[in-house]
Amino acid sequence: MLITYMGHSQFLLESASGLRVLTDPYDQSAHFPIKEAAADVVTISHGHGDHSYLKKVLGSPMAVRTAGVHTLPEGCTAEAFPSYHDEEQGGKRGGNLLFKIHMDGLVIAHLGDLGHPLHQEQLDFLGGTHILLVPVGGFYTIDAGQAKSLVELVNPRITIPMHYRTSEGGLPNIATVEDFLSLMAPRTPSRQPLLRVTKEDLSQQPGLVVLKVQLEA
Repeated sequence: MLITYMGHSQFLLESASGLRVLTDPYDQSAHFPIKEAAADVVTISHGHGDHSYLKKVLGSPMAVRTAGVHTLPEGCTAEAFPSYHDEEQGGKRGGNLLFKIHMDGLVIAHLGDLGHPLHQEQLDFLGGTHILLVPVGGFYTIDAGQAKSLVELVNPRITIPMHYRTSEGGLPNIATVEDFLSLMAPRTPSRQPLLRVTKEDLSQQPGLVVLKVQLEA
């Protein structure tokens, strides 16, 4: 599997057989350049434009935006479980879906714009996660400290932070990734242009990975 970070909460997950899953495509409100992206499947954690901009996705992808278990092409699946975009049970910003994507024998969890600590049923849903894509920027989502606590509870093999401000763009009122990284010490992040991982080499991968923003895929 190849994992490419395109900024904000948008990743491209590519299976060994070529299936392309795009997560939370953003619009101009995310303050990143808008680039087209090709995908077979798009997962959408919630309906805000910075997470659901299908207009820039090439082709006719399958859009997954409801809770439940969804069968994807090539034997892959996507499970989605309800959560909230805030600490008031959606009263401020609405709902949010937690995703678990099963691909190439790996389980990748994408938490969207999670805005609160998880309750036990949500933690149970995330059990068995190998790779965790977790928001860390705060303000609209959990912040660095909450993200660290969540990582400790989920205990993934690999953690990849998302939804933070970078030199390429991002929301001006959220933090950079450095706050989260400082709390994760003494773990040293591996900074990479992209992540290539298989089930067989999972145990050899770094536990904390910061991916460079790739604005084209």
